[in-house]
Amino acid sequence: MTMFSPAAARSHFRAAMCWLLAAAPALCLGADIGNLGPTYPVQEQNLLAMIEQRLLARAESGEMTRLMEQAAATARATVASPAPVAGLTACSKARSFYFDPSMVLAENVFDGTGRLMFAAGTRKNPLDVITLSRALLFFDARDARQRGQAQRMLREHGWRLKLILTGGSYLDLMRQWRMPIYYDQQGLLTRRLGIRQVPALVTQEGLRLRIDEMEVSP
Repeated sequence: MTMFSPAAARSHFRAAMCWLLAAAPALCLGADIGNLGPTYPVQEQNLLAMIEQRLLARAESGEMTRLMEQAAATARATVASPAPVAGLTACSKARSFYFDPSMVLAENVFDGTGRLMFAAGTRKNPLDVITLSRALLFFDARDARQRGQAQRMLREHGWRLKLILTGGSYLDLMRQWRMPIYYDQQGLLTRRLGIRQVPALVTQEGLRLRIDEMEVSP
């Protein structure tokens, strides 16, 4: 084993440092220093090619057709029988109250020529210019009692009554009763009017709407 004196060791250390400093610019500039270990070709599959292969495989196996048919069936079911309006119950105790549809304008309203019609902050009641031509009856068609009550009211009021479902299939009911029937999508109307129980009848009295939540008849 070779032995170095302290002076010789210091000399070798200085020489090694000088070599590293001299090689640093080449290393920083990306000089080719050879392979530091074994290298292998990139084996990862192209992502788009992989997705395409999987889709083709599903199409060939019939799975894609099955998924499309399932999605179409789900869409048809959702349209035919929308989700029931949340938070409503069958009326157990009659309640009557009034709703003022007036609103405060958040911005200016102009006519077609740019003339100011109503300034922001103006309070307007739609019933000043329009009237509720037909009474609105909200009910849940899943409840046989409410369906029967709606039919009795139809015989009494006829065309002056507009039927709006809060649950059940409006398409099925339209086919059975042969008349237009509407649906309170996402409870927008019942929530706006403050209705909590059905069946509920909405009529106009002057510049207000009267809402009668009616006890469910047997």
